[in-house]
Amino acid sequence: MAGPRDFLANSLARLEKRHRERQYVFASSDLPDTDRERLVKAGYLTPIVRGWYLTSRPGEKDGETTSWHANWKEFVARYAKKRFGARWHLSPEISLLEQTAVPLVSRQVLIHTPKGQNNVTQLLHGWAVMDYKPPALAPRSEIVDQGGLQLLSVPYALSQVSENFFRSQKASAEIALGLLRDPSDLARVLLDAGKPVVGGRLVGALRAAGRDRHADELRKILEAVGYRVTESDPFETPPIVIDPAIKRSPYVMRMHAMWAAMRELAIKAFDKPPGVPTDIKAYLADLDTRYVSDAYNSLSLEGYSVTPDFIERVRSGKWNPDGEDQKSRDAMAAKGYSIAHNAVKASIEKILKGQNAGKVLRNDLPEWHRALWTPSIQAGILKPSELAGYRNGPVYIKNADHVPPPREAVRDCMPDFFALLEHEDHPAARAVLGHFVFVFIHPYMDGNGRIGRFIMNAMLASGGYPWTVVPLNKRPGYFKALNQASAYGNIVPFAEFVGSLVHASRFQPGRSHSVSAS
Repeated sequence: MAGPRDFLANSLARLEKRHRERQYVFASSDLPDTDRERLVKAGYLTPIVRGWYLTSRPGEKDGETTSWHANWKEFVARYAKKRFGARWHLSPEISLLEQTAVPLVSRQVLIHTPKGQNNVTQLLHGWAVMDYKPPALAPRSEIVDQGGLQLLSVPYALSQVSENFFRSQKASAEIALGLLRDPSDLARVLLDAGKPVVGGRLVGALRAAGRDRHADELRKILEAVGYRVTESDPFETPPIVIDPAIKRSPYVMRMHAMWAAMRELAIKAFDKPPGVPTDIKAYLADLDTRYVSDAYNSLSLEGYSVTPDFIERVRSGKWNPDGEDQKSRDAMAAKGYSIAHNAVKASIEKILKGQNAGKVLRNDLPEWHRALWTPSIQAGILKPSELAGYRNGPVYIKNADHVPPPREAVRDCMPDFFALLEHEDHPAARAVLGHFVFVFIHPYMDGNGRIGRFIMNAMLASGGYPWTVVPLNKRPGYFKALNQASAYGNIVPFAEFVGSLVHASRFQPGRSHSVSAS
């Protein structure tokens, strides 16, 4: 006779079928009442707002945001379609933010619809949607569907946002201008709407962003039909000019803009570089004295259960790879870390001997990644495809406000990431931004944090700074600082966090290092 567990198993099977169809947000009518009630009670569904539910995991702590940040777009798309049919689109501001790869679009999502009543509906984690009734919807030809979200095209949205957008969202405004292949679409929108004042603002914006040719062309088109164009620069401070050749992806443009805006702030948080050591052998020996402390803290930061004694035994080979350790996730992670650390050490030696740090990373990163995971794959804990390079699907960071770029964007971003490191002339900027931007991209399914810290230390070595351990007891501050940089563009907390650790880890040949997590 079927019991409660059987009933829950049946409901979970039906939920899993929806997941295979890539549905993670549900209206009440999407599931039978009995399934929905069981799944909510068991913690597999969380209410978003009355009549709407989000896939979750049993045991999630209150305030855990991962599922919501991964699926808020699906909720908005399904919610708006169910309430407003096809007659809606998101606001010009949200449309531009979404299309320029801003890490955190907004917690206040404004939906334009003829059915709008200016009602604000509160959602999870301080988010809200507002339905606004505009004088008119945008023409259907200017609405683009992006994963179910109905967004305004970039030219149309640029013609609709206020001058303040260019000040409060300067990077997004510049990226949006950079996404224009030529000024013709923008000119058409301005002419159809009869907006010469906005036209003058956009001519000025293009010129300020280093797009002189496009600015001149737009001005000539508007003047040819009789408009008097008064050019004005809407940017409060000069924008960071992104090379016009960088147009493959808004994610790539976002990465370049972040690097340019953050590098001086990163450098400011550090002491003067010591310079590449003349005694390379002593530097590498010092690196070895820090290994056990580094491995213990780095693995513990990622949730592995290891001890300093076990790490030392794995490194020295005094463990039991043919016994119970062979199937241990923690043991295989420790073994992989040991192999990867040796690969990183070999890369650092190349850097200390004069090779460009960014080029070394470009060549050696695949080997670091393979080393990290080979023991787990050989033990059957992971599938061999884990070694196949960059991730082939989405990845989410627990409780972060930032969702990493989609898989397609990873392949666009990584070559430019290496190029930015190759051309960066300050080791502090290489270390801080190398770590931050790598984990911002999150190119692998797992291990990004450990590799990000390896990158940080390889780049520190390029300036003679010491190998620096991120202690387990500073975990909250570490992840909070990374979240500030990723979601809000504020690199200062992370730069100061790393800079203070480096200052406290000064290189002293022959010095031994404790394994304390303090």
